Amino acid sequence: MMRSKTLLLRSFTKQKPAMRKLIIEAFFYLAYARVINLRPFSKAAQMLGCENEETSYDQSSVLDPVRLRVAKAIDMTAKHTPWRSECLVTSIAGMRMLKRRNIESTLYLGVARNESGGMNAHAWLRSGPMYVAGADGIEKYTVVGMFSNKKLNESEVRG
Repeated sequence: MMRSKTLLLRSFTKQKPAMRKLIIEAFFYLAYARVINLRPFSKAAQMLGCENEETSYDQSSVLDPVRLRVAKAIDMTAKHTPWRSECLVTSIAGMRMLKRRNIESTLYLGVARNESGGMNAHAWLRSGPMYVAGADGIEKYTVVGMFSNKKLNESEVRG
């Protein structure tokens, strides 16, 4: 554990100030996501966004660097949290960080059979054409749920 903290501190201090801010933000959103993940899923689902709706796959090259920085901050930070920051936690945190920047994303929930016949669950986050969290091995999973974080248009903002 001490080695992990030392590596994290060294890695953190080598980052540019903007990335340091993102890493700190990621840490707090990972903590927030962990708390949400401790709740019964029926309660947590209410906080995830529009159920069974998907955001666009359209690419916006202007947003790609932001998406990449968020993905990098989540990935770097999740490895060093004192709690388990696995796929659902990292996906929720990434979704919140993108939402804060008014960038749409979709959180997917999937299931697959493992070698012993049991079920494995997985979560991943996509924004535009980019997978921000949990992308490893998603081709093995069947999507059983999705939640989108869509931008509000002006009429929805005015209410």
